[in-house]
Amino acid sequence: MSIVTLLPFIVLIGAMFLMTRSAKKKQQAAAQMRNEMQPGTGVRTIGGMYATVKEIGDETVLLEVAPGVHAVYAKNAIGAVLEDSEYNRIVHGDDEESDSDTVVPDDASSLTEAAEATDKDAETVEDAPKADLTKKSDAAEAAAEGQKDGKADGETDAK
Repeated sequence: MSIVTLLPFIVLIGAMFLMTRSAKKKQQAAAQMRNEMQPGTGVRTIGGMYATVKEIGDETVLLEVAPGVHAVYAKNAIGAVLEDSEYNRIVHGDDEESDSDTVVPDDASSLTEAAEATDKDAETVEDAPKADLTKKSDAAEAAAEGQKDGKADGETDAK
């Protein structure tokens, strides 16, 4: 046999080896992440539920889904172990960055100035003439408006 006939088989075996190797690495990383879980850690299940770890068994994990509500899950059902800050941001809505950037005025003048500006804008809109959107009740009035240039609707100069 020549090397040309063996080349496709060699390439196929090499590709299979690389794919199984990357999948095995991902499985090892997931197992290591699950082994790093400790009681009190926030986790996300593969179904997308966020919970806190209460107890860890050999094959199972006891999760607190809500205060006083516990559920038993398989360790393989844990999709991600979250850091405390990330878990609190997602579950409780805590946002540490926005708290530090918030500027609170010392007095209420900035609030009243904005309200006065919107009142002035509302007054200028009220003073503007309003368009007449009512339907003409008399057909003669409608015809008179249409005859301004001596043509009715749809008429043209074309012959």
